[in-house]
Amino acid sequence: MKKRLINLTLAGFMFFGFSLTATAEETKPEPAKQEAPRTAESAKPVMTLDQLKEMLGLSIYLQGGYTINFSHPDPSENALRLFDHKANSFTLDLAQIQFMKDAPVGGVGYKLKVSVGETAKYIHSRGLGIKDGQAAADTDVFDLTEAYLQYNAPLGRGLKFTIGKFATFLGAEVIEAKDNPNYSRSFLFNYAVPFTHTGLSAAYSFSDIIAVTGYLVNGWDNTDDNNTGKSYGLSVAITPMEQVSMNFNFMYGPEQASNNSNNRFIFDWVGTIKPIKNLSLILNTDYGIEQKDANAGGRDSLWAGIAGIVKYDFTDLFGLAVRGEYFNDQDGARTGTPQALREFTVTPEFRVAKGLIVRPEFRYDISDQNSFNNSKAKSQFTFALGVMYTW
Repeated sequence: MKKRLINLTLAGFMFFGFSLTATAEETKPEPAKQEAPRTAESAKPVMTLDQLKEMLGLSIYLQGGYTINFSHPDPSENALRLFDHKANSFTLDLAQIQFMKDAPVGGVGYKLKVSVGETAKYIHSRGLGIKDGQAAADTDVFDLTEAYLQYNAPLGRGLKFTIGKFATFLGAEVIEAKDNPNYSRSFLFNYAVPFTHTGLSAAYSFSDIIAVTGYLVNGWDNTDDNNTGKSYGLSVAITPMEQVSMNFNFMYGPEQASNNSNNRFIFDWVGTIKPIKNLSLILNTDYGIEQKDANAGGRDSLWAGIAGIVKYDFTDLFGLAVRGEYFNDQDGARTGTPQALREFTVTPEFRVAKGLIVRPEFRYDISDQNSFNNSKAKSQFTFALGVMYTW
């Protein structure tokens, strides 16, 4: 009996001990799970510089150069040249910062472009740094070149409205040399057409072949109008095939100060042909007339010209552009002297790095009057080295 009691007691202790051990193992807390270390892929940046640049439509443009005038004029000026007027001197032509967004169908877009440098002196519009009777070269080197809003109404292919200040739709060239085949500008761009407009435009593409834009603006280079009349513009772009495009441009309206009766008319045509890969042929012609022009002694003034540009890209790194033109300012209303001008320009182009363009340029200007070298010569020959960078 005693031995049996002892066996039962030992069995009880064993059962009790096993139960305590099992309970302890079941209630034992699991070790805390450790998070996997963060990797470069899981650590997402808020926004990169490139993303911010793309979101704002930000770009920066720098342009400068050196021009040698072999006539060695005193003062050192390349006569009748606005954008590259300084001779025998390094110049900062242009420094620009731009914010731009194209308006999607049903959405809003914008453009803001501020310019600094020698070029800015000559593209001022009246009301932004230039007043009546003040020469453009006497203004400061800052210019609000473009500032506008766009709305693309969801009508058909999109009816795009633009209001504000914008670059002209006239001519084959633009203010920034990087977007032209040559470093210098033609006489046509300098004198035959305006640089900017302030007002309203409406553009509609009827098809891939034809697009039309109408303009209602203060006039030629007028932020503040110099009269109460408005100028009307029309641009018709025709692209019959991928290799051929043409722009027919018209503008009509009063441009004389405090005078709504005497009107100025300009017809501008630009044609571009790309017959083979890497070859571009550009032709530009202008015809302008102004009624009772004080710059022409009170009679109607007339100016006309034609320019042709041939550009061929031999490789991705090298191209060559050749330009020739004729500009007849028969009444002296545009250049200040009744004269016929011709020029011939050869411009090699080296694309030495991403966004960096270097252009040496040879140019020969001819007039039928003594318009060069302080009114002592009928011609001038220049060599320039232009550098352009876009970020």
